[in-house]
Amino acid sequence: MDKYRESTASSFGSLVSGAILGAAGLAFWLFTEAERRQQARKQKAMLYAPRIQDGSEAFESSSNTPGEQKSEKLEERVEKLNAAIADVRKQLEDLGAKD
Repeated sequence: MDKYRESTASSFGSLVSGAILGAAGLAFWLFTEAERRQQARKQKAMLYAPRIQDGSEAFESSSNTPGEQKSEKLEERVEKLNAAIADVRKQLEDLGAKD
């Protein structure tokens, strides 16, 4: 009867320690999975964020400024900005494709 109690106690101890290790492993996995999903969500948000395509908003705010020269400078700046945005978007898409 004494051996039975020892094996029961050790079995119970093994069961409890296994349950604790399993719970810790599950918690760690859930935490890393949540972080991975959050990173993926951030990357998608960056890729599909609203974009200024033609710069019409910039022209609306400067419609009261006189002179064609300022309009041309603004148009050049908008084109450069759109080109830079397109480059960054392409880099982000390439980065997302690698994962």
